[in-house]
Amino acid sequence: MIRMTQVSLPVSHDREALERKIRKLLRISSEPFTYEIERRSLDARNPQEKVYRYTLDVTISNEKRILKKVHNKNIMSINKTRYHFPKSGEEPLITRPVIVGSGPAGLFCGWYLARAGYRPLILERGEQVRERRRTVERFWKEGILDSESNVQFGEGGAGTFSDGKLNTLVKDPLGRNKEVLKRFVKAGAPKEILYEQKPHLGTDVLASIVETLRKQIEAMGGSFRFGTKLTGLKLEDNTLQSLILNGEEELKAQVCVLAIGHSARDTFSMLHGCGLPMEPKSFAVGLRIEHPQKMINQALYGEAESAELGAASYKVTHQASTGRGVYSFCMCPGGYVVNASSEQGYLAVNGMSYQARDQVNANSALIVTVKPEDFPEDGPLGGVAFQRKLEKAAYEAGGGKIPVQTLKDYCKNQAGSSLGQVKPLMKGAWTLANVREILPRQIGDSIEEGIYAFDKKIPGFAREDALLSAVESRTSSPVRILRGENCESQVSGIYPCGEGAGYAGGITSAAMDGMKVAEGISRRFQKCEIS
Repeated sequence: MIRMTQVSLPVSHDREALERKIRKLLRISSEPFTYEIERRSLDARNPQEKVYRYTLDVTISNEKRILKKVHNKNIMSINKTRYHFPKSGEEPLITRPVIVGSGPAGLFCGWYLARAGYRPLILERGEQVRERRRTVERFWKEGILDSESNVQFGEGGAGTFSDGKLNTLVKDPLGRNKEVLKRFVKAGAPKEILYEQKPHLGTDVLASIVETLRKQIEAMGGSFRFGTKLTGLKLEDNTLQSLILNGEEELKAQVCVLAIGHSARDTFSMLHGCGLPMEPKSFAVGLRIEHPQKMINQALYGEAESAELGAASYKVTHQASTGRGVYSFCMCPGGYVVNASSEQGYLAVNGMSYQARDQVNANSALIVTVKPEDFPEDGPLGGVAFQRKLEKAAYEAGGGKIPVQTLKDYCKNQAGSSLGQVKPLMKGAWTLANVREILPRQIGDSIEEGIYAFDKKIPGFAREDALLSAVESRTSSPVRILRGENCESQVSGIYPCGEGAGYAGGITSAAMDGMKVAEGISRRFQKCEIS
């Protein structure tokens, strides 16, 4: 197979233009060939000459002869990696493997175990995705929070109510990344996610994909139980014996995958009490910022609207004089700020876009990393206590509504009484408040400095009527549940997995970790023959 990189074409090109470019670069005329787009990225550094840059894999006969006459460092022969799931091991599996959580990690772990014949049981504390969406919409409209089924908990996990970003920085030579994207496409995602530099699905598309994956798992012998919460473990000689569900039911289990998500604070506490080894880890906290999407488009594309390119996205970083880095996270073009709370009396925000990304505001998190030394007094759960302190302050500042502040008032550390041209685009009630007072001083100062630094890269970023809302606290898990190279905890039978366990950061990496854990279980155990 021939790999071609840095193949550039104007954004308005068509399929025929791409094929002509391939022929020209390979110096071929009529020879038949097929090709697959491996990657496509936008280069808009020159707004007058925006181009797509492609990485292409071309299949053609006489490959060696063609490569001999083409002297181009961006054209080479490759052997493409294909994903392979391992064969089953030899250790008897007496009970079905149990997976706690149906986010990306749990779903993909369950999918591959089901296909391999292990017939997993997936437990989810929240609702199925359709009922969950109605519950979440009711919360946004009426303020009625269901602490078991919300933006954080329920089928599909926290990523279901997000922009649905699928890009990841995880390097995986085994091909899990591409396999995850292929699995999404086969479940209904657009095929463009296989090669776009920044693929996304949108919350509306994600919901149907999650449902499809569940039905596929069920068709392969797996099963689900919703409204089922893990509330305890029974251990003997540091080995799992059974799970306690909903505080009363005991379920015998030899293997339990903990794909619990980054917000399962009550479960973290229970696991810590059971002696499961864990440690605090770094994460990040901050605010959401909203700007007009047309302003972002103009700054990055050189035009306020582009039917070809859609809504522009950005990623910015700055090292502040406080010694802390501040950076954008989970940027949602044409999207909403959402109330993402999961506990009564605490308030957290997140960003969400639909597939079309066609709303008038752009929003992103502006966050600052915090480390275990910032919360040393509470042991492994110190990060949870740190998050809760901020979320309680946000809840009180807004009286249960999302607290909002213009940048002008944020810099003056005062609650404003009016907005500018930028209006809040939010799911959930909001109110003007002093957002600055919610944050520790170093974090608040770092964000202010970062905003003005970002204005040099994106003109208008520091406009006085940009809106800040609080608090962005659920960027990643505040704990890491320790595991060995085979993905098993020191407690035999427990397999920590995904973002909640501290081994992923986003939809794709969580799904990949779910696959990794499924592989570890398969290498060890025989297929389960017990119903």
